[in-house]
Amino acid sequence: MSTSYRTKRFITSLIRLTRVWNLLIIALSQYFIAATLVDNQAIWDWRLFVLSLSTVLIAAAGYIINDYYDIKIDLVNKPDRVIIGKGITRRYAILLHTLLSVIGVLLGLVLNWRIGAINFASAFLLWWYSNDLKRQPFIGNVVVALMTGISIIIVDAIYQTGNILIIIYATFAFFITLVREIIKDMEDLKGDHTFGCKTLPIVWGLRKTKQMIYGIIVVFSLIAFLLSLFLSKLPEYYFLTFLFPPLVFLVIRLVKADTKKDFAWLSSFCKVIMLLGILSLAFVRM
Repeated sequence: MSTSYRTKRFITSLIRLTRVWNLLIIALSQYFIAATLVDNQAIWDWRLFVLSLSTVLIAAAGYIINDYYDIKIDLVNKPDRVIIGKGITRRYAILLHTLLSVIGVLLGLVLNWRIGAINFASAFLLWWYSNDLKRQPFIGNVVVALMTGISIIIVDAIYQTGNILIIIYATFAFFITLVREIIKDMEDLKGDHTFGCKTLPIVWGLRKTKQMIYGIIVVFSLIAFLLSLFLSKLPEYYFLTFLFPPLVFLVIRLVKADTKKDFAWLSSFCKVIMLLGILSLAFVRM
C-alpha cells in the first residue's frame, strides 16, 4: 500500500469521522447569527473567525471521542460507518481528540477567558457524554442539545449585544436538537440494548418515547409562537409556512414510524427544520 494511498485514506476517514458537513453547518450558523443579529460587518471580524474555528474544533473532537467509545455499538447499529479501527487507529483517534480539544480551548482563551472556560466545559461535557451520559435516559440528549444552543449563544459572548433573538434562536436549536437526539436513540435501539445502554426507548419503550417527543414539540411550538407574538420580530406567515407545517409533518411521520429506516429519515428531517429555523433570520424585523 503506497504512502499516498494511506494518506488519502486517512484524510477521507478523518472527514467522515468529524462529520465535516455538520461542522460546516455550525460555522455557517454562527456567521449567519453574527451577520443578521449583530452587525453585517461582523463576518470580517477576526474574532468571529477564531470563535467559529474553536467551536468547530471542539465539536470535531466530540465526534471523534463519541465514535471511539461507541465502536462496538456502531458495529451493530451502523457497521458501514465505523471509521475507528479501520481508516483511523484507536491511538490516532485519542491523539486527535486531545489535540483538537486543546487547540479549541486555547483559541477560546485568545478571545477572552470566558470563551476559553466555555470551550473547556464543552469539551469536558462532550467527553463525559461519550463515556457515560449518552447511555443514560434523557440526560445525554439534553447535554447534546445544550451544546448546540451554546454554540449560538457564544457568539454574543464576543459582541455582548444582549439581543434577545440570539437567545430565542439558541432555544430553538436546543429543542430541535433534543427531539433529534431522542429520535436517534430510537434508531439505534438494537445496538444500544445489546450493550446495556439505558436510553429512553429502552427504558420506556417506543410508544412512551414518542409521546414525550410530541410533548416537547408542543412546548417548543408554544414558546416560539408566544415569543414572536410579544417581540413582534418574525412575521406570522413565516410560522404558518416554514415552521409549523414541517413540525406537523414530523409528528405525522413519527406516529407511523416503527423501523430503523423510518427513524433515520426523521433524524435527517430534523436537520431540515433546523436549517429552516436559521434561514428565518432573513425575515427578522429589526
